[in-house]
Amino acid sequence: MSGLRAVFLDRDGVLMEEVHYCGDPARVKAYPGTGEALQRLRAAGFRTFIVTNQSGIGRGLITEAQYRAVEEELLRQIGPGSIDATYFCADPPGTPSLRRKPEPGMVLEAAANYHLDLARSFFVGDKSSDIECGRRAGTRTILVFTGYGAQQTCVPDFSARDLVAAADIILKINS
Repeated sequence: MSGLRAVFLDRDGVLMEEVHYCGDPARVKAYPGTGEALQRLRAAGFRTFIVTNQSGIGRGLITEAQYRAVEEELLRQIGPGSIDATYFCADPPGTPSLRRKPEPGMVLEAAANYHLDLARSFFVGDKSSDIECGRRAGTRTILVFTGYGAQQTCVPDFSARDLVAAADIILKINS
């Protein structure tokens, strides 16, 4: 497939500090260097997408409006134009879903919407389910050690300290 390269990113624990079922924009804290790392990826021709499970919505712990307010604050902190689109799944665990990670539905949806070449793309996450989602979608995978990353037992293609280091890996491979 000939298409654009992309970097798919989990939100909580990758772009921003992990806050259990974050529904309050005041609790959003983007990791240092996140905005700059995303801009470097975009300058190299990568499209960037957030792909996030948000089961707190499906469980009734936060509303979709709260989720969107948190997302808006994150986008404000990392800078305008840093993200092409966000895909989220509100389905709680145990609910049959083609979109809930580790299923690749959200990645495949983005690929169709934006004409992306998944074989030339990456998935960056802090959980085994992120890595498995990327693998099932046909991307290369990078586990970051922020969020839950240090506690995971999975086999990503690459590992990195944080998103800044993950961007360095992606850019080195594609230079």
